[in-house]
Amino acid sequence: MALVDQLTNERLNTNVPLVGNVCQYIISAGGKRLRPALLLLMSGAVGYAHVHRIQLAAVVEFIHTATLLHDDVVDESTLRRGRATANATFGNPASVLVGDFLYSRAFQMMVECGEMRILSLLAEATNVIAEGEVMQLMNMHDPSLDEAGYLRVIRSKTAKLFEASCKIPAVMAALSPEIELACANYGQALGTAFQVIDDVLDYDGDSSKLGKNLGDDLREGKTTLPLIIAMQRGSKTQRHIIQDAITQGDVDRLTDIVTIVRETGAMTATREAAMAEARRALKSLEPLKESPYKAGLSELAEELLSRRT
Repeated sequence: MALVDQLTNERLNTNVPLVGNVCQYIISAGGKRLRPALLLLMSGAVGYAHVHRIQLAAVVEFIHTATLLHDDVVDESTLRRGRATANATFGNPASVLVGDFLYSRAFQMMVECGEMRILSLLAEATNVIAEGEVMQLMNMHDPSLDEAGYLRVIRSKTAKLFEASCKIPAVMAALSPEIELACANYGQALGTAFQVIDDVLDYDGDSSKLGKNLGDDLREGKTTLPLIIAMQRGSKTQRHIIQDAITQGDVDRLTDIVTIVRETGAMTATREAAMAEARRALKSLEPLKESPYKAGLSELAEELLSRRT
């Protein structure tokens, strides 16, 4: 990861000061670096040791960072990772354009690896992520969204890059289609679990530790799994309270909604849904040989469920 961070800083060099300032601002905010870490762990698990793994780990982080810049503009977010978002600091135009810069720099670095399948895989992933974001936009303020529709969105906008990060090492190592699929399935399941837990934390997290404002999803009119389950299980009155809040993007009754989500068991049920995805991730690792890297991937899936930030 130290090598990934070093390469990241090198490849953010630009003659345009504003591009560099925005890039450094968002990169220096830290973050979990989960996607590059997953790529490196999976590389170890499948025996892929080429230096290109460092470059590709930086690539997936660049793609992820570009999506964050664009997302915060679309969502009108003001807080990420415990400080002001780039769009709040530098303005929306700069955030969008620097996001574009990161996408194009990522594709430059992909080409340098000289593997057409990686270009194809990451081009598809980037396209699916964009589709997922548009689907989410279309679903805003729609309390009729069901669980299947919710899962379609998060498997596109969040889980797809996890999936690509885990599949890349198997492709670069020229392993069998079965191993490729196992790696991809692990990433998709882990990414789905990660997003489901993230959606729980919007109603059950600590704002100071989470690095974002609680209730942001509700303010943006996002119908997430805790709310879907609460509406299914709640009384007519409880259902109307949630529906009105989603439709209006109203956080004034956030405390009431948190109470409803807890009383209906929706919080527990959502965490159980994440647990099912984590178990699917663990099952996907079975074809891989035992190693410290595989153990790390297993531990990551298990620890994800206790995530509070």
